Amino acid sequence: MGEEQKLHEHKGFGSKLGFILAAAGSAVGLGNIWRFPYLAAKYGGGFFLLVYIILAVTFGFTLMLTEIAIGRRTGKSVLGAYQAVEKHCAPMGWLAAFIPAVILPYYCAIGGWVLKYMTMFVTGQGLDTAHDVINASGESSPFFSSFIGDLGGPAVFFLVYVTLNVVVILLGVQKGIEKVSKVMMPLLALLIVGIAIYTMTLEGAWEGVAYYILPSFDDFSAEKLFKTVAGACSQLFYSMSIAMGILVTYGSYMKKEYSLEKSVRQIEIFDTAIAFLAGLIIVPAVYVFSHGDQSAINQGPGLMFITLPQVFETMPGGQIIGAVFFVLVALAALTSSISLMETVVAAVMEKFRLSRKVSCFIVLIVTIGLGMLSVLGYSAWSGVTIFGMQFLDFFDFITNSVMMPILALLTCILIGWIVKTSYVEDEVLHGEKKFSAKWLYRIMIKFVCPVCMVMILITALFVEI
Repeated sequence: MGEEQKLHEHKGFGSKLGFILAAAGSAVGLGNIWRFPYLAAKYGGGFFLLVYIILAVTFGFTLMLTEIAIGRRTGKSVLGAYQAVEKHCAPMGWLAAFIPAVILPYYCAIGGWVLKYMTMFVTGQGLDTAHDVINASGESSPFFSSFIGDLGGPAVFFLVYVTLNVVVILLGVQKGIEKVSKVMMPLLALLIVGIAIYTMTLEGAWEGVAYYILPSFDDFSAEKLFKTVAGACSQLFYSMSIAMGILVTYGSYMKKEYSLEKSVRQIEIFDTAIAFLAGLIIVPAVYVFSHGDQSAINQGPGLMFITLPQVFETMPGGQIIGAVFFVLVALAALTSSISLMETVVAAVMEKFRLSRKVSCFIVLIVTIGLGMLSVLGYSAWSGVTIFGMQFLDFFDFITNSVMMPILALLTCILIGWIVKTSYVEDEVLHGEKKFSAKWLYRIMIKFVCPVCMVMILITALFVEI
């Protein structure tokens, strides 16, 4: 084997546990911690949970299994994987590489915000984030708005966050991603279980738990069902790292002797459990301290950075709980952004036949360049918008609401109708006696998943805009 070929061959995960924790780490991120809880509140608590769980074990399972199988069977990064499946599908590989390249910079900008809050709480200043800040003009604004509107602070924390990701990626798959995942994921699980138990001991918390868990069919309608299903499907993209190129990349590192079907089930169970527990922390806590005011729960990004610090201020031991919470969020964010960066780095390495160090440097420069648009989009360049959206909001919308559903739809058509489902089924059966969910897989990939993709696109283009 030549030196050049040695340089570019994939070095896989050293253990099945390492693969599962790394893949679960890529899935568990900010989408689980803040987006899942506020969507659950928005779409009726327990009703959303019911729809989400049904979709997770069908829709989510199908797409996750498909992408990991494509990666493992081809052994290539996203740029080469789709072309290896079908020679005319090279553009799908470029789309699959472009998506994480766009998500990574703005995700790191948000990661910088998380680091700022974690630093504030860990150093004993966390409760200050619950108060308004008086600027030089004498005007009052929430701490979060004041922080992201500053020129220097967000940029510094953004650069620190990006650097943390680069350090892990430079170490490689086994020494970097796998080792970090083996530490971060059990710690994350331990922290989230601990905070969830504490939250449920608060006076009145069980009213919030009931609101969060028990399905409500008040004002039930076809329109509500449509929006709930579309919202749950969209959340699955966030929660399971679907259509981001990550699962294809990690699949290419997965050894043939590991069971695909069992591994995917374990990843989705871990991911869904973390999302559920995040909701069990946030929804009851905010419900209690807002006295059942749903508008306080349905704050979107502001829920984590504005509403929760106010909750921690009124909560017994709020400074400590807040510190633990934002350490948890930082861990979740890092495991996801690391996987995003690895996907882009792997694509650059394979396409341009470059070393990991050089590829990391290229990705670092692009990430900083694009990320600064999101960082400055709330301060120096706040007056510049795209279709009425700030840079970060636009990047988030165009990737998660448009590009990812399109890539997932094309993947369903490719596997379900062009190369046929046997392409994935044969890979699942490698070293296994049977594929127990084969009938479900065929129905989902050929019919149900494409319909869900169209629903998401319709909702994004005609409802959200």
